[in-house]
Amino acid sequence: MENMPIVKLGIIAVSRDCFPMSLSISRRQAVVAEYTKTYGEIYECQTTVENEVDMRKALAEVNEAGCNALVVFLGNFGPESSEILLVKEFCGPSMVVAAAEEAGDRLCDDRGDAYCGMLNASYNLKLRNLKAYIPEYPVGTASEVADMINDFKTIARTSIALNDLKLISFGPRPQDFLACNAPIKQLYNLGIEIQENSELDLFEAFNKHAGDARIPEVVADMAKELGDGNKKPEVLEKLAQYELTLLDWIEANKGSRSHVVIAGKCWPAFQTQFGFVPCYVNSRLAARGIPVSCEVDIYGALSEFIGTCVSEDIVTLLDINNSVPKDMYEESIKGKFDYTHNDTFMGFHCGNTCSKKLAFCDMKYQLIMARNLPEEVTQGTLEGDIAPGDITFFRLQSTADTKLRAYVAHGEVLPVATRSFGGIGVFAIKEMGRFYRHVLIEKNYPHHGAVTFGHHGKALFEVFKYLGVAIEDINFNQPAGMMYPTENPFK
Repeated sequence: MENMPIVKLGIIAVSRDCFPMSLSISRRQAVVAEYTKTYGEIYECQTTVENEVDMRKALAEVNEAGCNALVVFLGNFGPESSEILLVKEFCGPSMVVAAAEEAGDRLCDDRGDAYCGMLNASYNLKLRNLKAYIPEYPVGTASEVADMINDFKTIARTSIALNDLKLISFGPRPQDFLACNAPIKQLYNLGIEIQENSELDLFEAFNKHAGDARIPEVVADMAKELGDGNKKPEVLEKLAQYELTLLDWIEANKGSRSHVVIAGKCWPAFQTQFGFVPCYVNSRLAARGIPVSCEVDIYGALSEFIGTCVSEDIVTLLDINNSVPKDMYEESIKGKFDYTHNDTFMGFHCGNTCSKKLAFCDMKYQLIMARNLPEEVTQGTLEGDIAPGDITFFRLQSTADTKLRAYVAHGEVLPVATRSFGGIGVFAIKEMGRFYRHVLIEKNYPHHGAVTFGHHGKALFEVFKYLGVAIEDINFNQPAGMMYPTENPFK
């Protein structure tokens, strides 16, 4: 995937001066060996930190090695101040984790008490208003700590990416599309830059790309991707021109930032002026790790990018769109899958989901828009049923009260024919009916949700936690018997 950082991990062991330093060193070496064997490279700092002088020396080593994410490893109890100064002075995301004791017959000379030291480390982080990733259970054997570090790598990649992200938008949201309201203050709170542009700026740039020498190569690539699904070949040249326009805009406008996402316009005037709809192009950029949200959905684009960083895979943005008809549920789902009718819904967008995530696809025209416009100006949607399999539905949003909230829910796309149009699938999420009412409606979430293909809830939840105090509320689809605060106990 393009458009995301490469994480270089470093590990520094710390040691309390009244504990054997050799214990921290040997435990660090064991963790590095396990991580390298299972996951790959990690830089092992040779300085073990007992005091502030050691702290500065160790930081110089990891910085010299080019590390951009740091593991602070308590091989024993650890020096409370010096270990937390590592977090304070390291310019990047940090993790604090501790070693478990190895054997019952070594609990005299080789007892490290890192279980205790971890408590003081977390307390010192809070005293200094510092943020570090602490795993769900942060004490483990060498192999367990290696697994925790690998989880942290995903969080670090997302954090680094967000701190180096520019979000580019084109045009105000369509009229009566208040669901895409996007207070930008919270973007700055997350370290994200935003460049807001007029749709007219984009139209001017598009027109300047007419006759671009690169267009035939992009057209050929599109035709190859679409194969027999290329139902509107006459529009490919315009779509290629638009794709090049967006890619060139990114290069010309990302400035000091390394990563870019786009919140794009697609109606009401887009079709009549550009002469097509941009859905297929949006799907192609998503495949490269550059999400392009529909309908100037700024927080939708941001959510997609977070999902891309977490999953290292293509994502999509869908409307939480329509209920599954009862007769369709009875015929195709009931008794075949372990879901109630209210657990199911249909996720849809006009045609922005990548061909690699569709069971089949055709590049066609947008049926809804074609009801009021000539069909030829609505061409450019990528239509087909979304491929069945595990998904995670999620979103980060600055809602109507301008507070950041997030939700994460595991589910799946069922292998059920949709009998409809657009990029669409039959989705199932356990307890979706209650989640829909007491999270999505109750907490003012818009109808757009980001989708990763696979279960990535654990990582997404940890990412939202790591982003810190800016996110005030993280929601999930609570199981039966676990009531929401607004749920009627007498229902």
